[in-house]
Amino acid sequence: MGTPVLVDGHNDFLLMFARERALGRADSLIRRFVPQLRAGGIGIQVAPIYIEAELLPEGALRHTLRVIEQLTGEIAAHPDDVALCLTRADVDDALQANKLGFVLALEGSHAVGADVDLFGTLHRLGVRMVSFTWMGNTVLAGGSADGDPGSGLTRAGVAALEKVENLGLLMDVSHLSARSTADVLDRATRPVVASHSSARAVCDHHRNLADEHIKGIAATGGVIGVTAIPSFTGTPATIDKMVDHIVHIAQTAGIDHVGIGTDFVKEYVDEVYATYPDVRMEGVDLRATIEGFASPEDLPKLVEALERRGLSEEESSKVLGGNFIRVFRDVMSTGSRG
Repeated sequence: MGTPVLVDGHNDFLLMFARERALGRADSLIRRFVPQLRAGGIGIQVAPIYIEAELLPEGALRHTLRVIEQLTGEIAAHPDDVALCLTRADVDDALQANKLGFVLALEGSHAVGADVDLFGTLHRLGVRMVSFTWMGNTVLAGGSADGDPGSGLTRAGVAALEKVENLGLLMDVSHLSARSTADVLDRATRPVVASHSSARAVCDHHRNLADEHIKGIAATGGVIGVTAIPSFTGTPATIDKMVDHIVHIAQTAGIDHVGIGTDFVKEYVDEVYATYPDVRMEGVDLRATIEGFASPEDLPKLVEALERRGLSEEESSKVLGGNFIRVFRDVMSTGSRG
């Protein structure tokens, strides 16, 4: 098959990027991370800002603003190589010019808290995708790890969803509880994504989506980005098991509604927790990786696995990037540049 344009709905490289900047290492985006992403064939990379526990709650907004400033500054310094995608035109321009495009996201809305008007501020600063939780409950919604079946959107969460959609921000339900996901899907008027989730029917983990929610996301015109985290893909931890999730979602909701959201984090864990024999968060083994598939450079192996499974070139192109690009063009066209 030809070389498809890849879009990764979730890669935690900003954890390492922030660490590089804290250590005084400038230009790490071009020097360290862009070569990795290019080697994997990435055309558009969603860049989520994750708030580490020691920053909660007071440091969440400061850290978010700092990372946005650092990332956008480095992107602006290399306009021939990279681009920040704020509108559908930016997505198209980046792809046509063979620049690596970035879509800035919030993994959990800890920087906002209950002050939902701050989504407007963060939109003006370049954020284009948001999730309301990371594993646990927040003032906006229930998280998947808290295990409370009644933990849906709060009153502030309902207001936040309306604000997000009006701004042209893409709503991400990864990490939401089942009830919160259902609440979002009941109220959504724009496409919804699960940037890095897989299918619960293939692997029964709270971070994965039930078929009813997979169908609900598809009904909005959205996309589910299948992860490369073994805890969510199940055993055996192989690329073919990851493809099982892709095929199940395609069979359940249609080929137009499945993509990839790798959630690569091994590099960060290996560097930051080098002396720790076991690194787990919410029961997830962060050191574990799919065999031979641990970083962006390994993405061509997924292309080959989809071909082996019998997906056509058109189907693979949709999964590997086309579906996310369609949603970016749709939702991001509804908002302004900020």
